[in-house]
Amino acid sequence: MSEQIPLSFTLNGKPVAAFVEPRKSLADFLREDRALTATRLGCEMGTCGACLVMMDGAPAHACLVLAAQAEGAEITTLEGQSEDALMADLQAAFVDRNAAQCGFCTSGMLTTALAYVRQGGTPDRAAIRDALSGNYCRCTGYEAIVDAIAGVAEAAMHKEAAA
Repeated sequence: MSEQIPLSFTLNGKPVAAFVEPRKSLADFLREDRALTATRLGCEMGTCGACLVMMDGAPAHACLVLAAQAEGAEITTLEGQSEDALMADLQAAFVDRNAAQCGFCTSGMLTTALAYVRQGGTPDRAAIRDALSGNYCRCTGYEAIVDAIAGVAEAAMHKEAAA
């Protein structure tokens, strides 16, 4: 067992203090030490997007971030988005459009979609596909995923215009 280092950050809105091995990834810490299994490990090279979490408000590949690099950060996993109305809309749209077939990529897709819509993303299919370019799905062919995100983005635009 290697030497462990102290770590403290905010995880899903709550403070976390732990000791971690210096080379442990954030994804492994979340899955193994915190039982937050929505953060998936696919390629472990930062290309599939299954490990995406929000780190200080932006999507981050948890497989590429060392847990120690999260020191002082605010990390939000899919589990931490359960009370978010926009995430609920995205999840419902994914279900309605059958965009979550096997589910392996879904948490990363939802994290990307949330960031896209929050940043004022439009229902433009090409823009959505561009935003999803760091996420791999082997089941759906992306059509249903793009449909789901486009519908939520359009509803968000109308909601913002009405406000």
